[in-house]
Amino acid sequence: MSMVDIPADLETVLKDAHLPALMTALVHMTGDPQWLREAWKPTYNPAMRTDTGIPAETQAEIRRQAALVIRAHLEGKPLALPNPDTELLRRQMNFVAGAEIPETYVDFLLDELALAGKSSKDPQFEQPKLQAAARKLKVLVIGAGMSGLLTGIRLTQAGVPFEIVEKNADVGGTWFENTYPGCRVDNSNHMYSYSFEPNHAWPQHFSPQPELLKYFRGIAEKYDLRKAIRFGTRVDTLAWDEARAVWRAVLTTSTGATEVIEANVVVTAVGQLNRPRFPDIEGFGDFAGPAFHSAEWRHDVDLKGKRVAVIGTGASAYQFVPEIAPDVAKLTVFQRTPPWGMPVPHYHDDVPDGMKWALEHVPFFDKWYRFWLFWMTTEGMLPMVKSDPAWNGSPDAVSAANAMMREMATASLMAQVTDRPDLAAKVIPRYPIGGKRSVLDNGVWLAALKRDNVDLVTDKVVRITPKGVVTADGVEHEVDVLIYGTGFQASNFLSFLKIKGRNGRDLHETWGGDARAYLGMTNPGFPNLFTIYGPNTNIVVNGSIIFFSECAVRYIVGALKLLADTGARAMEPKQGVFDKFNKDVDEANAGWAWGSPNVSSWYKNEFGRVSQNWPYGLIDYWRATLAPKPDDFVLEKASEPVA
Repeated sequence: MSMVDIPADLETVLKDAHLPALMTALVHMTGDPQWLREAWKPTYNPAMRTDTGIPAETQAEIRRQAALVIRAHLEGKPLALPNPDTELLRRQMNFVAGAEIPETYVDFLLDELALAGKSSKDPQFEQPKLQAAARKLKVLVIGAGMSGLLTGIRLTQAGVPFEIVEKNADVGGTWFENTYPGCRVDNSNHMYSYSFEPNHAWPQHFSPQPELLKYFRGIAEKYDLRKAIRFGTRVDTLAWDEARAVWRAVLTTSTGATEVIEANVVVTAVGQLNRPRFPDIEGFGDFAGPAFHSAEWRHDVDLKGKRVAVIGTGASAYQFVPEIAPDVAKLTVFQRTPPWGMPVPHYHDDVPDGMKWALEHVPFFDKWYRFWLFWMTTEGMLPMVKSDPAWNGSPDAVSAANAMMREMATASLMAQVTDRPDLAAKVIPRYPIGGKRSVLDNGVWLAALKRDNVDLVTDKVVRITPKGVVTADGVEHEVDVLIYGTGFQASNFLSFLKIKGRNGRDLHETWGGDARAYLGMTNPGFPNLFTIYGPNTNIVVNGSIIFFSECAVRYIVGALKLLADTGARAMEPKQGVFDKFNKDVDEANAGWAWGSPNVSSWYKNEFGRVSQNWPYGLIDYWRATLAPKPDDFVLEKASEPVA
């Protein structure tokens, strides 16, 4: 007897499921690779990313047969092929992707797929010697957002004692702090979640902030992490104690009390986009009315019937402007450069109930659906933003593929403003796609800008006055409320934290405003200090940052294992390894749209160096972070202090 309430109209329910992923899952249930026949192989529209090419009557027949198979399984028939051999798995991957996946990706993608529920990201601390050494360590984790919670989970699994310090009153990081209207994830939720903790109940494909916060709160509860978190507490300074090989951390609570704690290892998990950036404009602070950054939204300020100015048209403004536009009397949006809106028609759509049912109850369907998202939105997109040195076309593109993508996005934008030629000239970017952060477009942005009560101003903002905003044409735009949608201090890594390493060396003085780290995580002279989402670990078009955090935490846990295995008390990257890595990264970043010399963005720091982005594929970070290479590091034994 099935424990699952099987819908009577199962065929109809399956209309909501992603058909290629469903067919791929059916191979496990039936053992029959005929579900992958060439005639049924999907072809994908790059704009819609939907399955096409299978006639409607064939789709109906596939769902009819699928319903019979699924019903039989849920009523007790066992899986015929839970663990296909590698050759068949390759066929399954190629089928659901609708393309031949290169041989070099197979081990990487199989690990990410984790069909057996295990992957290389699971801590490997089985040996009694390692377990005993692990128990003697103490790790301080700074931040209880996505990466901090992940670190806590993996350290728990490895048996390593730890403590998490969080400045906020709750977990969630950016999803706790950013509460502006319309705030939501811009990466599909079925991929923007821990690989080992899928959520089959996401209400939307790109869920709003409260749902993300709910997810991470649930994670903290499931893994009992709250007992290890100090909330409302800030880490002010870190200092390396040479003699004892520990970090001394000075903490300050919300009441102003201070405390010093010690840890063998420190992991910073504070992200890149958490400190608001305000523009350098004359008169900043002079505005007499309410003025705030979108990341510090003033919910006590009622915008209804008010004249509102928004400075900035980045990712946050793209989300909150359409939300507030219907309520305000007048909205003036000040734009420096327009964002590229990439067409994603289902950006605000609910996940259909049938899709949720299939994700929850059809074996392996969730795995293959996530795999499809992973391939289509990660490595599959990279060629579109790679610079071609031989490209001699428009300077607004970096290759033929990039130009094609530009044409597609331009056509989508232009189709929305055929009735507003004045607006059309303002909303088409004059830089390559990938040069700056793109946003997801389902029409609401331009619909908001086309409202009678909304003006898009492209004249430069030159001054803030008590009454409003003055632009370069001399016009003073009088408003009641001023909102800054001007992004974050992305390149100002760890700016809140004073860090002293060996011989009192200051990390920020060492960086000199140009933050660098080996694999985005470690620096010479700062032993046992690891940064998650550090320099050059951001991604532009290829995937979810959660993937990077999972790789980084795997590497950090591997570093703890290396310390335990060798008996070393400290480790830091060799200077030559660090230098070569950063040289290679700089050279590689120049070969992408975001590295183009004529493009300015928050991806670049004040020196014009791309300090944010990873210039290779996800597979390269996955390989580089499988485990620390002992030869990359100086390992300090207890009797051999490093000079």
